[in-house]
Amino acid sequence: MKKIVKNGIIVTATDTYQADLLIDNGKIAAIGQDFPVGGAEVIDAKGSYVFPGGIDPHTHLEMPFGGTVSKDDFETGTIAAAFGGTTTVIDFCLTNKGEPMQNAIQTWHAKSKDKAVIDYSFHLMIGEINEDVLEELPVVMEEEGITSFKVFMAYKNVFQADDGTLFRTLIAAKELGGLVMVHAENGDVIEYLVNKALEEGNTDPIYHALTRPPQVEGEATGRAVELTGLANSQLYVVHVSCAEAVEKIANARRKGYDVWGETCPQYLVLDQTYLEKSDFEGAKYVWSPPLREKWHQDVLWNALKNGDLQTLGSDQCSFDFNGQKDLGKGDFSKIPNGGPIIEDRVSILFSEGVKKGRITLNQFVDIMATRNAKLFGLYPQKGTIAVGTDADLVIFDPNVERTISAEFHHMAADYNPFEGMKVTGEPVSVLSRGEFVIRDKQFVGKLGKGQYLKRRRYNTPSNVTNKVIN
Repeated sequence: MKKIVKNGIIVTATDTYQADLLIDNGKIAAIGQDFPVGGAEVIDAKGSYVFPGGIDPHTHLEMPFGGTVSKDDFETGTIAAAFGGTTTVIDFCLTNKGEPMQNAIQTWHAKSKDKAVIDYSFHLMIGEINEDVLEELPVVMEEEGITSFKVFMAYKNVFQADDGTLFRTLIAAKELGGLVMVHAENGDVIEYLVNKALEEGNTDPIYHALTRPPQVEGEATGRAVELTGLANSQLYVVHVSCAEAVEKIANARRKGYDVWGETCPQYLVLDQTYLEKSDFEGAKYVWSPPLREKWHQDVLWNALKNGDLQTLGSDQCSFDFNGQKDLGKGDFSKIPNGGPIIEDRVSILFSEGVKKGRITLNQFVDIMATRNAKLFGLYPQKGTIAVGTDADLVIFDPNVERTISAEFHHMAADYNPFEGMKVTGEPVSVLSRGEFVIRDKQFVGKLGKGQYLKRRRYNTPSNVTNKVIN
């Protein structure tokens, strides 16, 4: 059935205007006024914004880590994402050294099969570079449409790759048209600081932050961007949390390096003192990089406003406080890293960003959807509202107030790190390819309805505009 979205204020990364949308066969068929109904379903969006569906470029669903597995899978995780106004997620396939990368990809296809309620894609972890990997990369890109590759500079003896692996990945990405992503922390220094803290009897959650200081993130970020410049390649730095890393990215962009930066809502509104909570409550806020001193928040917001950072991911990786986070009682290094973030990403950016005047409405759309679509080969199918694009839409009430709480969220974890936070603005209805997933704040989607997305390469003509340095 055709649908007509009437009376809403359409917002894209560049425009804000009142118009109606005609949806046909899952696409935006026309934008205008007073379309003849002719049997179409009419959706009244009066008093609401109509945004393109959010794109979360950074999720870890059903991910093994620290002797356990993240709580939200592709069912609960994508349902929660939809409630939050996200209609596409890009998850990370974790590879094993010495095994074909296709093994990891097939594992992630099995995890997501018949579960996702919104569209999804994968990034691929690169833990080693050898002739087998170099031969497999172009095949993965062509057959699977996976065009982004993540290299960890942290988690020594688990995920961490050496600088040679990072540099050769950058070289390969330049030749193949891929985008390299880095988790930028100096894993060798962190290992030393963690061991020293434990030897001195410092075991509480706050030492997770104290053994991963901003300097180790700044140093690794600087190393990664200079290797990118040397390789004349392209880089996306995930979950930037501190001024030291922002400075390295900003300087690299001013030099003309093709470097991009992502931050996450937790770093914009939470700070290091949360890890000091008593009775092991601080473990709820253990993720990497860690939360920083509060003053870093202003730096991150300013970086989003002036374009030194460009995107917002959730880094969704939820673990229960009871039964998972408490694996680290008596040893902070054994607390599973991550938190339940996916559902509140869009609302926090709107409430704390747009409503408080830190970013504009159009910047909000760019940060939560459009830029991610462009960087990761989904634009213009995703990330905007235009004739011919997928009808991924969020009908958003900008004035409703709510209090975030685990009592009401749809993630599987038994706590919410933003518990008690008041936000203004909430998705009312969410459509994926023209079909309701959330309608009037109720889930009406279908398991398995989400499609796997094959993505274009980074340096295709449609992505050339990505390379303009702001």
